[in-house]
Amino acid sequence: MDRSIALKILDTVGKNLHLRFDTMASSKPLTGIELIDCAKANAPQGIATAAQLCGYGSDFHTFDRELKLACQNIGVQFQELSDLITDQQMMQSGMGIEVAPDTPSEL
Repeated sequence: MDRSIALKILDTVGKNLHLRFDTMASSKPLTGIELIDCAKANAPQGIATAAQLCGYGSDFHTFDRELKLACQNIGVQFQELSDLITDQQMMQSGMGIEVAPDTPSEL
């Protein structure tokens, strides 16, 4: 499945769910779509924050394994946490890229 299509599906499925994951840690490790939503919402803050808020504490290995499994189960290709960061999240956090000509004459 194309990454952009998969991320749009995740945006649609978890449109309002991510709001609750931004503010409090889960009391138990999340799985499935809830884990993906939580990880996606917190991916820009890094793996430590995402793992903590998704209920895995500092067990990054288990967090990564379960997140890969959850993504695999819904057909989303996932290699690392940054794969879940959408273009919109990048722009909001200032992680975008600058596109400009090398010189003013190359406009």
